[in-house]
Amino acid sequence: MPELPEVEVSRLGLLPRLSAQRIAGAVFRVPKLRHELPPALATRVQGLRIDAILRRGKYLLFDCESSRGGGWLILHLGMSGSLRLTEPGTAPGKHDHVDLVFPGIVMRLRDPRRFGALVWHEGPAVEEHPLLRVLGVEPLEPGFDGDWLYEALQRRHAPIKPVLMDSHLVVGIGNIYAAESLFRSGISPQRAADRISRARCATLASAIRETLSDAIAAGGSSVRDYIHSDGGAGCFQLSCAVYDRAGEDCRVCGTPIRNLRQAGRSTFYCPRCQR
Repeated sequence: MPELPEVEVSRLGLLPRLSAQRIAGAVFRVPKLRHELPPALATRVQGLRIDAILRRGKYLLFDCESSRGGGWLILHLGMSGSLRLTEPGTAPGKHDHVDLVFPGIVMRLRDPRRFGALVWHEGPAVEEHPLLRVLGVEPLEPGFDGDWLYEALQRRHAPIKPVLMDSHLVVGIGNIYAAESLFRSGISPQRAADRISRARCATLASAIRETLSDAIAAGGSSVRDYIHSDGGAGCFQLSCAVYDRAGEDCRVCGTPIRNLRQAGRSTFYCPRCQR
């Protein structure tokens, strides 16, 4: 599933091409993704200018003249979605379900599983949308630090890895990035969240920020379907210390990497380096 780094990389790739461009039209090839795609939406967005492209968690937010009576397109890539910038007239593929058409360029959403979402929000206050107002803190924003994390974890008794992946607490830390952040901080994924000291929370918060920043710099992780808007692939997964390396030697201590299931997801860790 595309997580915070992949969505941020998509945002950065779209910005120079779509900022200040007006939407010439929209094409919906399916009636719904995760939610219904109202046919009237294509007419509603036509002619609106993209004033900004923001990110909130794993959502891309397209500001369509929201301060002048327009609104926001809120886009989520789901489990298998990706965005491509293509030339007008390029034939769509089997899973190319939505086009936003601009002068001389098309933003195309490919979503094989149709778990993505494209919804419209009227007015300037996009944070009031139900999909967004339940989200936790942004881990790359200044408010996310060791003190905040320590206080937040005092109410959490579950193992730390699934807690980090709870978007109601903190957004965008998917399976790969939770595993890698815990390895970098030397914390076992099985340790109870409320049994992590303030000092170790500071280390973990820094590791999360560094891991996500490194992933963005590497173009994200292309494990299955995710690609960049220009068709390229991310490469962070190639430098992972523990993710998807079960049975291989730890690059720090040589102990074989282990794998267990937590909350239905595979967890990779070093039993010696992480306590």
